[in-house]
Amino acid sequence: MPQSTDPDHRNVRQIRLAAIVMAATMVIWMGAQLLGGQLGLPARFVFLFDLAAIAALVWALFVTYQVHKARRDRRARGTEDKDG
Repeated sequence: MPQSTDPDHRNVRQIRLAAIVMAATMVIWMGAQLLGGQLGLPARFVFLFDLAAIAALVWALFVTYQVHKARRDRRARGTEDKDG
């Protein structure tokens, strides 16, 4: 599939990736918490799961902010449709 250079398609891909990262992070984090409790892992190992989840969610927040800023800038320049 050819990659589009259209900013809207790029933004949609970035938002989709951020959404997948957020959902997967929460599922994996909850599973890690459950597994850590079942296996009796020390708190320092379980805390590493927390830090990894925070890092993934901060990355997703950063990506969504970049997309929001790009859309806002395009709208300010008047290059976006009135409907969008």
